[in-house]
This record gives sequence, structure tokens and C-alpha cells, in this order.
Amino acid sequence: MALIATQPLLCNTRCPIVPRPAPFNPNPPSLSLSHPHLYPCKHPCKTWLATSFSILHTPKPLHSTAIVCHSSRRKSTAMVSTSEEGEDGSLRRVFQVALWAAEAVYILWLFLLPYAPGDPVWAISSSTINDLIGLSLNFFFILPLTNAVGIRLIDAPVLHPMSEGLFNFVIGWTLMFAPLLFTDCKRDRYKGSLDVLWGLQMFLTNTFLIPYMAIRLNEADADGTPSKRSPLGSVMTNGAAIVGLVGGAVCLLSAIWALYGRMNGDFGSITDRWQFLVSYLGSERLAYAFIWDIGFYSIFQPWLIGGNLQNVQKSKVGLVSYLRFIPVVGLVAYLLFLDLEGEQ
Repeated sequence: MALIATQPLLCNTRCPIVPRPAPFNPNPPSLSLSHPHLYPCKHPCKTWLATSFSILHTPKPLHSTAIVCHSSRRKSTAMVSTSEEGEDGSLRRVFQVALWAAEAVYILWLFLLPYAPGDPVWAISSSTINDLIGLSLNFFFILPLTNAVGIRLIDAPVLHPMSEGLFNFVIGWTLMFAPLLFTDCKRDRYKGSLDVLWGLQMFLTNTFLIPYMAIRLNEADADGTPSKRSPLGSVMTNGAAIVGLVGGAVCLLSAIWALYGRMNGDFGSITDRWQFLVSYLGSERLAYAFIWDIGFYSIFQPWLIGGNLQNVQKSKVGLVSYLRFIPVVGLVAYLLFLDLEGEQ
């Protein structure tokens, strides 16, 4: 059995789409359910005869369906891309302003103003200078360890193990930032020398790292041609695994030394050493600044590693992505699993 039906097809113009009008018939059929109907169009003074067509009848009720064109609802890809770039640019500027503000606070609070614990740079005491020289001589515990095995070319200064451990922990962590900076995909946006930057970072830590983090957020150059890596950068990059092992070992040794170093000296138990650390942080500007450095490093490490996961061996990306949030450990993992061939 067949059912005679008529169906207007709709587009987004909201006018029915109908076939050409039928040839003139001097004896038009009467309007009934079995004949085609006249449908008015939205354009005035025009009425077209809808053509009948047949469809197979099924036991289920027949529902008329309007076919609607959705092409006008699609958004332009270019408009979406422009909107996303605008949002990224605004967020980038917010981060840059925050970083430059952090740099200003870092310099004013830790170097110039007298309100933080200890003495500012312009009023530094002789005892602080002597401690700084002694800590530098005990760099990476080389002198204390060589003295311990009987090698005494130079006698290591005897300082509190907590201060030595804190100093070398920060310096060991700073050492491992070198390969990370030299493999940063945005390093070319910094127009200065990365060799000088990292060299100054070894002595003044975040005083120079914070500006780098802000400058690397600048827009990339139009050519996008990567610059040639310096000899120091090549050494640090090719030996990234060694740098990671050395830096990680120094950080671990620093923690152990702070708790158990110089046990034959009059430095007390672990509880006494902890009390000394609290007092040390509240009275010495150098120690107080190290806490700031540890805080900034804990932010910058996952930030930089997360933006350079393409440099990691593919099989280790997931592991490094997870470990990057753990201070020191994440950076050691990045350096150990750095894909040198892919990065080059």
C-alpha cells in the first residue's frame, strides 16, 4: 500500500524548497487529501504547486522531518584561533607582570631593605662575609671530605653543618638548572648570554633566573631559527646525565651532612641542629634568601620541564611529567632521560 504525501524541504532561509511548477492544466484537480496541495511561500504573490511523491507505507506512523541546513551556524576557524591567541597573549602578559614584580620584591626585600632578617647588602657585617667565604671554600664538601681522608692541602673552615648543608643544597640544585636552560625551547627569546646568566645564577641564584623566566614569555621571532649552542652549553647538554647525578648526589649529601655531619664536633643532636636552623633563618639574610630560592626553584622547575617534555625520551615522558613537581628529583629525572638526538 502506498501513501501520497507532500513534504517541504527547509533551509536556513526558512523558505520551502519546492520543485518547478507543474505545466498548466486547464482542468485543475480539486483540492483533496489525494492531490497535491498549494503551499504559500514567504515571498508575496507567489504560490507554487508542491509535487507529490510516494513512499512505502510501514506500520509505524510516518513523521515529517524538516531538513535544516546548519552551515550558517559554523564558526570561522580563523575567528576561534584569533580568540585563543588573544587569551594566551593576555595570560602571558599577566605572568610576565607577576614575574617582574617578583624580581622587584626579591631585590628590594632581600638586598636593600632592612626589614628582612639579617643585614642588607649596604650594611653587611664582617661575620656574614666570613661565613660566606667559608661556605664557598666548602663548596660541594670537597675540602671537608678530603680532610676527612687525610688530604690537607687546605684546611676546611669549620662551620655549622646546617649552614653548610643549606648552602650546598641550593648550589647543587642550581648546577642542574644549566642543562635545563640550554635545552629550553624558548631560550632564544633571551638575547643575552646563557653562559653568563647561569654563571651569575650560581652566585646570585634567582636574581637572574626570574628575569629569564619573564623574558622567555616574549613572542617568538618571525624567523624562528634556533641559535647555535655555546661550547659551555654543548658540554652541559651532552653531559646532562652526569650533571644530574652530581647535582642530585650533592643535594642528597647536603641533607645528610646537615643532620649527621661533623658528629665529633659540638653541634648537638638532630633536635639541636633543627633549633639552630630555625634561629639561623631568622637572623641571617643569606640563609633567609636561600629559603626564597628554594621556593622559586620549586615553581620554576616544573614550569620549565613541563614546557620541554618533547626533549625527553618518549618512553619516559609520563614518568618525568609526574616527577617534575618533586623538588630536585624531577630535575634529576629530566637530565637522566634527556633525548640528546631528538633535542639536537
